[in-house]
Amino acid sequence: MKFVRKIVKNGAGTYYISIPKEIMKELGFRERQKMNVRQSGKRIIIEDWK
Repeated sequence: MKFVRKIVKNGAGTYYISIPKEIMKELGFRERQKMNVRQSGKRIIIEDWK
């Protein structure tokens, strides 16, 4: 699957990107679920928080 998304900045300086619902469903992610976000080189890795 390939989706194109724009990066959006809120007023406080935080950036957001939306995750397509198909990916959320496939990975079993839920709204308000805690996630680990880390950088690996030029990639951003989002993983379930345990």
